[in-house]
Amino acid sequence: MDHLIGGKFKLGRKIGSGSFGELYLGINVQSGEEVAVKLESVKTKHPQLHYESKLYMLLQGGTGIPHLKWFGVEGDYNVMVIDLLGPSLEDLFTYCSRKFSLKTVLMLADQLLNRVEYTHSRGFLHRDIKPDNFLMGLGRKANQVYIIDYGLAKKYRDLQTHKHIPYRENKNLTGTARYASVNTHLGVEQSRRDDLESLGYVLMYFLRGSLPWQGLKAGTKKQKYDKISEKKLLTPIEVPSLAF
Repeated sequence: MDHLIGGKFKLGRKIGSGSFGELYLGINVQSGEEVAVKLESVKTKHPQLHYESKLYMLLQGGTGIPHLKWFGVEGDYNVMVIDLLGPSLEDLFTYCSRKFSLKTVLMLADQLLNRVEYTHSRGFLHRDIKPDNFLMGLGRKANQVYIIDYGLAKKYRDLQTHKHIPYRENKNLTGTARYASVNTHLGVEQSRRDDLESLGYVLMYFLRGSLPWQGLKAGTKKQKYDKISEKKLLTPIEVPSLAF
């Protein structure tokens, strides 16, 4: 992709990849500003970039929400251009020998709760709360936590009527098993409480260095998810290994 994206963004080196596609460094040739460029093949089986860009549009203006700079189709790709951000909390956690102090965890909790609360206030659930989806800012915003990756987000209530989505069962697990709520494992439709339970697991992970259901071995993904679910259900909150 040699030409300018959206008429002003030049594609640079690849800086990441995931189930969504690939992430590149980009530069605004008019201002010199560095940006992040997310590419997704138009042929992908489950496209989510257009949906994610609409979520960013809806959430614009919130603290710790990346600024959406452009979305469109270029050649064989759906392309989204957003703020370039710093390392994820997972990256920082590894850099800090996989242990954060209680003070660090509490300071992070303050910002993480705010990001989740803001998302909920706009009528959406995130549904994939995990350390990889929280990134630090750059430059003057280096101490601000940003929330990213709204590809799995879901509307949980109508902003006009405030009508909540109905209770449902037999849902497939959406998100990341390690941080998924017990109800999510049990197939219950997610709501705000599940984002918060996932956030609780993230904070315990930061404080302890790991979670009791990490590293479980199983033959299939389904069996592994069942083992994780069982371990979560059997781990009392009072056990010293989980206590704050």
